[in-house]
Amino acid sequence: MPDQDHPLRDRTVLISGASRGIGAAIAVAAAEQGANVVLLAKTDAPHPRLPGTVHTAAAEVEAAGGRAAAVVGDVRREDDVARAVATAIERFGGIDVCVNNAGAIATERTEALTVKRFDLLHDINVRGTFLLTKACLPYLRTSPNPHVLSISPPVNLAPHWLGAHPAYTQSKYAMTLLSQGWAAEFGDAGIGFNCLWPQTFIATSAVAALENGAEQLASARSPRIMADAAMAITAQPARVVTGRCFLDAEAVTQLAGIDDLSRYGGGEHPTRDLFVD
Repeated sequence: MPDQDHPLRDRTVLISGASRGIGAAIAVAAAEQGANVVLLAKTDAPHPRLPGTVHTAAAEVEAAGGRAAAVVGDVRREDDVARAVATAIERFGGIDVCVNNAGAIATERTEALTVKRFDLLHDINVRGTFLLTKACLPYLRTSPNPHVLSISPPVNLAPHWLGAHPAYTQSKYAMTLLSQGWAAEFGDAGIGFNCLWPQTFIATSAVAALENGAEQLASARSPRIMADAAMAITAQPARVVTGRCFLDAEAVTQLAGIDDLSRYGGGEHPTRDLFVD
């Protein structure tokens, strides 16, 4: 029988981009439920400006009560993705949750955006999401409650978002459209495909590194809200909760019953994230 308080106990979660920030927070939250966590990330050695590696994230998972496997690899590379999936099967015997967290951001306007950056956006955000999900599918089919969660936004076609940074917007919306398409394609297989996006800025090391990082951090919520939202979504029956795009605040209030969001910081008026009106 599943553990109602710890629905991921002894289940296996595979997360891309898991060395720091939101990905690492989701990994730790899963570990607190007793999950096995496979972390796929490129950061093998410390970054000059950003703390955390895939190895330190794995150590945090184990300190939180889970079992971890760190895989150094690039979600854009089919061989690296296959190796991460193989690690999950060899170490833990299956995959129950796939989290497409790895992402690239480039908000330059069209004339300022290089083709190299355009390709990077689509290689990581779209290709990486496709590769990891496709590789996990055979094993998700055998899970008692399989979920795929993509960190991508609701498709907001308001001109002020479509015109702000079209290339980045397209790449993130493509992740969401893939998820909704998969929800329809694999509906009979009972795999839940959902998206999760922060309602507000999230206090990560990447935000702290911005020119106005201190100001942004003061009005940003903790990554824990995304982790709690991810846990709430993946605890739902996959056949029932699928094809949806949640904001983190909606997920924790509607699915986890957390009404007081002040625990996540950000002050009285946290800064709204991109694509959220």
